[in-house]
Amino acid sequence: MKHSPRLWTVLSCSLLVASLGAGATACGSGEKNPLSVRPYDAGEHVAFNLAPGGRPADPDKPLEVTLKGNESRITDVTVVDTHGRRLAGELSAKGDRWHSTGPMAAGVHYAVTVATENERGAPGQRTLAFDTTPADTVLKVEFGPDEGKYGVGQPITAELNEPVKDKAARAVVERALVVDAADGVEGAWHWIDDKNLHYRPKDYWPANTSVTVRSNLEGVRVSDELHGAASKPLKIDFGDRVEVTTDASSHYMTFRRNGEVVTTLPVTTGKPGFSTRNGIKVVLGKQYYVQMRGDTVGIGGSEYYNLPVYWATRVTWSGEYVHAAPWSISSHGVANVSHGCTGMSTGNAAWFYENITEGDIVKVINSIGDDMDIFGNGFGDWNMDWKDWREGSALLKGTQEGRSPIDQARLRPTV
Repeated sequence: MKHSPRLWTVLSCSLLVASLGAGATACGSGEKNPLSVRPYDAGEHVAFNLAPGGRPADPDKPLEVTLKGNESRITDVTVVDTHGRRLAGELSAKGDRWHSTGPMAAGVHYAVTVATENERGAPGQRTLAFDTTPADTVLKVEFGPDEGKYGVGQPITAELNEPVKDKAARAVVERALVVDAADGVEGAWHWIDDKNLHYRPKDYWPANTSVTVRSNLEGVRVSDELHGAASKPLKIDFGDRVEVTTDASSHYMTFRRNGEVVTTLPVTTGKPGFSTRNGIKVVLGKQYYVQMRGDTVGIGGSEYYNLPVYWATRVTWSGEYVHAAPWSISSHGVANVSHGCTGMSTGNAAWFYENITEGDIVKVINSIGDDMDIFGNGFGDWNMDWKDWREGSALLKGTQEGRSPIDQARLRPTV
């Protein structure tokens, strides 16, 4: 005879009750399971190594939780700060002591929940809140550029107020700088020097998306005597994918938007001795009028100039622009006669000015000039190979492309 699942359950319970004897309530409605009752107050049985009187705790000292009295064991300890960061810790095998294994944050508020269990298996709980002392020296992060809309070539910058040289400290900083971008965008931080980092994707940012950058450094111990401070987050939007390519040998510029050629324009670039830099540059800004003088960039003598220039789009800090150059219009599309800038007619320069955005890509090819500096003269970040860019990250250096440090550790063979 085939019994239903419900019948088997009843029979099993009946047999169990019978085998336990009178008063057994394994399946009955007698005494409740200890785990199903509300935790009792275990305050008298749990001790902390915190300063008396509610004084702030030293973040450089580990937090300890111990049992006292007749409690059986600690089952769990949760310590969370005001930013939702959980403090790592370790529970002893006997369950009589828990201690933190990571540093506490400075100048923050912590909430602690300790779960216990007595000899009968009944659960207890103790909660506590405390503050940590603020740090004497703090590390501040300022993100750039300013909030707004940019071209897809715009790198994210992070400037620190204090130098960070140690590799381990850099890893702490980098881990706390969070970039939330479109799904599938692979990117990395690169340390320019001890106080500056740039972030860029492997390829340009996806068109018409947004990115948010924030720091989780507040209170975090970066190194001895240095803890992170709160930082203002940054959100920027990206527009169309605008890529401009200037061929110095053909003397023509090609303007593309989202992969489609919009127009080609006759131009002139730097003449021998003043040749325009090759490579990818990022638009730094636009000025309707600039008074350009040769002595501001070290040009004097017979090559000196002092000209009013209109519709000027800047691509390097050293003074390279794309601008109107009506005085050399007979050379546009024919020869290179400038002192390094890309010149075009007034009408074409005005059109370019109106259709270009800070963060857009301007690339020069086939010039006899030097290559664009990667750092220090604007944003030449895209001229660095992606593999080399990753090597400038304290977290990704030496890791396999496409995998996070956690993935790398998981795949690393044991010895």
